[in-house]
Amino acid sequence: MSQIAFITGATSGFGAACARRFAAHGWRLIVCGRRQDRLEALRAELAATVPVHAVALDVRDEAAVNAAVAALPADFAEVDLLVNNAGLALGLEPAHRCPMDDWQRMVDTNIKGLLYCTHAILPGMVVRDRGHIVNIGSVAGNYPYPGGNVYGATKAFVRQFSLNLRADLLGTRVRVTNIEPGMAETEFSLVRFKGESDQSAKVYAGTQPLQAEDIADAVYWAATRPAHVNINTLEVMPVCQAFAPFAISRAG
Repeated sequence: MSQIAFITGATSGFGAACARRFAAHGWRLIVCGRRQDRLEALRAELAATVPVHAVALDVRDEAAVNAAVAALPADFAEVDLLVNNAGLALGLEPAHRCPMDDWQRMVDTNIKGLLYCTHAILPGMVVRDRGHIVNIGSVAGNYPYPGGNVYGATKAFVRQFSLNLRADLLGTRVRVTNIEPGMAETEFSLVRFKGESDQSAKVYAGTQPLQAEDIADAVYWAATRPAHVNINTLEVMPVCQAFAPFAISRAG
């Protein structure tokens, strides 16, 4: 029987691209997202190719995550791959001007949501002695930038949590990978700027950023290495992006 992938944040961007990529290779899919209409459209699109179980889910709701995993149909219950993709950035204001609500939402989604899904699915992988957790981190977890304050900190958490999972899982055949995208043209900036499309478009003006399919390709590659191979961390940037020099304030 084909392998099963559980993908969060599957209604757009990296998540939707991952769902399409894995479906193209015959994986059974559990697709999760908050937007019911998009979720149903994705299920209808992919169900013609592979079995698809769609779950309307907000990963910030621990009880809902646990209930969704407990209620998986028998032919979807033994998850082989968890793609912790649901996440977001909000705003680019300096820390002293950021709304606390934005900080809390990023922590609740990028950290707690990832923890809830991992905690619900990982024990079954360990019992079966097989499985793979792919976390979607960010280069923002490695390199600070103005306005990245809590978003970057949440992604630094994802990086370290991924490495610590690997340490805990030594002796099992469960794998863990952290994929760290750089600039990518998805709905990311539209969400960051709360629907301001003009401001979002400026982020990508004059660049050739990564596309969602580039990250789906990285996730699929990591997930399909031979069983004895673990890709710990994979950092991916477009050619048009690199590292900033040290910032220096020359104000008197």
